[in-house]
Amino acid sequence: MHRLWLALGALFGLGAVALSAWAAHGAPARLDAHALVALDNGITMQGWHALALLGAALWAERRGGALPHVAAAGFALGLLLFCTGVYASAIGGVSLGPVAPLGGIMLMAAWGVLAASALVRR
Repeated sequence: MHRLWLALGALFGLGAVALSAWAAHGAPARLDAHALVALDNGITMQGWHALALLGAALWAERRGGALPHVAAAGFALGLLLFCTGVYASAIGGVSLGPVAPLGGIMLMAAWGVLAASALVRR
């Protein structure tokens, strides 16, 4: 299962780099200043949490048990929800309601579960 988390983390990282390139070169001609700031925030969150997902995957392989996998799943789903909500608003001008905040809450919970996995003995 840790290989799935590694692959997803790598793909989220790839996406962050690709979006960053577009944000630097293509987006300024298409988006207003507010949308560019939101896009940049989404890319930053995606990049950092792609790394967190990779770390959780490596921790899951080394430690074993359910908690690292729960954390990794939280990072993956939280990234998907948060970034989808932010990008839909910034790029498409579409509000997905509470999708981005729910994703953000899931990312915070994943950090908490990751911390617990380091402290709880199996």
